[in-house]
Amino acid sequence: MSTILVLDDVKDAAVLVSRILKKKGYTVHLFVDEDKALSFAKNNDLDLAILDMKLRKMDGVEVLAELKRIQPEIKAIMLTGYPTAQTAQRSQKEGASGYCIKPIDKRELEQAVAEILVSKSSEP
Repeated sequence: MSTILVLDDVKDAAVLVSRILKKKGYTVHLFVDEDKALSFAKNNDLDLAILDMKLRKMDGVEVLAELKRIQPEIKAIMLTGYPTAQTAQRSQKEGASGYCIKPIDKRELEQAVAEILVSKSSEP
């Protein structure tokens, strides 16, 4: 099963996403600190990162850029409670595969994760 990193500075939000994904059988590693998440990514293979846009030290797009340097093939879904065209464009430019708006809709998240991981597994 796929391994997913979840990073959100609000622990309750990260726990909610983690619970949804664990119920689907994914291996989930939850973080509320950017540095710890990036350190984990340096030493562990990940299939997907789910990143909040607003974090404490960096924004989600900056974290995504770092993750892409560490693991160029990683896929990502960005989460935001403040959607704008600019953040969506920045996310896509940095390589995000999806964009979900908070509050999280369980079905939307499950579908986005499944679609991204299926497309990742079918890549050559």
